[in-house]
Amino acid sequence: MPFVNEKTYQKYVQEGREEEFHSQVEDGLRKVREEAGSDYPILINDRELKTSSKIVVRSPVDTEFVLGTFQKDDGLLMRNAIKVARDAFNEWKDSDWRDRVELTVKAAYELRRMKYELAGIITYENGKNRYESVAEVDETIDYFNYYAQVLEENRGYVKEMEGRIVKGENGVSVMRPYGVWVIISPFNFPLAITATMTLGALITGNTVVIKPSSDTPLSAFKLATILRRVGFPQDAVNYVTAPGEVVSKVLEDSLEVAGFAFTGSREVGHSLLKSFVSKKPRPAVLELGGKNATVITSKADLKKAVEGAFRGAFGFGGQKCSATSRIFVEASVYQEFLTRFKAKVESTVIGDPRVRTTFLGPLINKKAIEKYRRYVDQAVSEGGRILTGGRVKEEEKTYLVEPTVVIDLPYTSSLWRTELFVPIVLIKEVQNLKEALRLVNDVDYGLTAGIFSSDREEIKYFFNNVEAGVVYANRESGSTTGAMPGVQPFGGWKDSGWTGRNAGGPYYLLSFLREQARTTYE
Repeated sequence: MPFVNEKTYQKYVQEGREEEFHSQVEDGLRKVREEAGSDYPILINDRELKTSSKIVVRSPVDTEFVLGTFQKDDGLLMRNAIKVARDAFNEWKDSDWRDRVELTVKAAYELRRMKYELAGIITYENGKNRYESVAEVDETIDYFNYYAQVLEENRGYVKEMEGRIVKGENGVSVMRPYGVWVIISPFNFPLAITATMTLGALITGNTVVIKPSSDTPLSAFKLATILRRVGFPQDAVNYVTAPGEVVSKVLEDSLEVAGFAFTGSREVGHSLLKSFVSKKPRPAVLELGGKNATVITSKADLKKAVEGAFRGAFGFGGQKCSATSRIFVEASVYQEFLTRFKAKVESTVIGDPRVRTTFLGPLINKKAIEKYRRYVDQAVSEGGRILTGGRVKEEEKTYLVEPTVVIDLPYTSSLWRTELFVPIVLIKEVQNLKEALRLVNDVDYGLTAGIFSSDREEIKYFFNNVEAGVVYANRESGSTTGAMPGVQPFGGWKDSGWTGRNAGGPYYLLSFLREQARTTYE
C-alpha cells in the first residue's frame, strides 16, 4: 500500500482544528519546562552512568534556561559501550527481521504519543519554531514507518537466486549486518537525523552507540529511551555524551567499530573517514552539507519563486544542510524578483520560537553569531551590498540575527563556495539558464538544488544536468529544503555525501548491510 506521511500541522488545518494543535504544542512546551534541569545519564546496556565532568546544556531561546545536565565522557565509557554493543551483536544479528519490523512500528507509535513533548524539546534545544519542531518529529515517525515498510517489502533482504549451473544447486542472496555502528548526530535535526542513522543500523541487525551533538543531547536521549522501552535490546542501543574530539580519537583507535554514520561538516566528516579506514576498510554513511542553489528563470511564477526561495534560505535560520544559500535569477526578472524578495524578507517575524507567530528563532550558539558577523563583514569588504538585514539583534539572553540578502558580490569571493550555515543568501543576475546551471554546479557540494520555471523543457534540462542528489521544481514550501521520507530520498552527490543511497529512500538500509551468497547442493 502507498506510504502515508505524518504531516500533523497540515492535517489539523485541513480539519479546522488549528487551535487544538497550538494547545497541544503549549502542553509539550510546559512539560519540557517541568523537567528542565534534570541530570541525564550515559546509557550502556542496563546501566545508567554518571561522570564527574558535566555538559550543561542551555537553551538558545533563553541562555539562562538550563535544559539539562549531561555527562562528559573522556572516552573510557564510549569504549565500554562499543564492547557491550559488539557482544550484543552476536545475538541481535540473527534476530528475525519480522521482529525488528514489529519493534520499529511500536517505536513509531510511541514517538507519536510523545509528539508534542519531543517537539517542545527541539524548540528549547535548538530554537526551531513550533511548526518546524513538530515537522521534525513527524519526519522521525515517517522514518520509522517507512523503513519498516521497506524491510518488509524486501522480506528482510533474503532473495532466492533463479539461476542454476548444475542440477540440485540452490543459491540465496542474504544481506547481513556489519556489527557495531557509532552514530554521530548534528544539532540541527537532533531527533530526525539521529533517528534515520540509528534506525538504519538497528533495523538491519546492527548494534549502535549514539553520540549526539553536545548542543542538543536531550532529543537523542529520549530517542534511545524510546527504543529501549518498546523492546530493542538495551545492550544493542547505547548512548554516550562526549566532546567531538573524544569520539574522533575512539574511532581512530578502535577496530571493534564496524562502521560509523555521521552528519555534519565536510571537513570533520572527511577527517573522520580518513582516520577510520586507514587501519581497516570499513563502511561509513556520511552527509556532509551543501552549498545549495535556486535558479529563477524568466518563465517563473515570481510569487511562488519568492516564497520558495525565502523558505529555502531562511527556514531555521539557514542552519540546514539543504538551505538555499545561492540564488541565480535571469536578467529579465532580476529587478522585480529583488524588489519582491526584499519585501518578503523584511516582513520576517524574528523572535522567541515558542510564540506561534515567530518564523525565525535564534541561532544555535555564540559561535554561530560570530560566524554570521564575520560573513557579513567579508561580503561588504569584498564589494557585496547588503540588500536587507546584516545585523545582530541586541538581545541579552538569546542569539537573534536578521535574515540577510547579499547582492553584487564578486564571483571571486569564497562566500560563493563556502557553506555558511547562517541566514545569509547571495543573489546573482544571470543571462540564461545555461549560465545559471554552470554556476549551480561550480561548487564541490551537490546536495540539493531548485528551479522555478513554467517551461517543462527548462525543468527537464535542469534536472538532467544539475549535479545534486535532491532536486525540486517550483517548490513553494522551500526551494531546496523539506525532503520527506518516502517521497524525496535525501542525500548528496560530490562532497555532500558518501554512499549514494539517500535517507528516507528505498535503498538507504543497504548502506548498513553487506551481501552474502549462500549456495547448497542436493
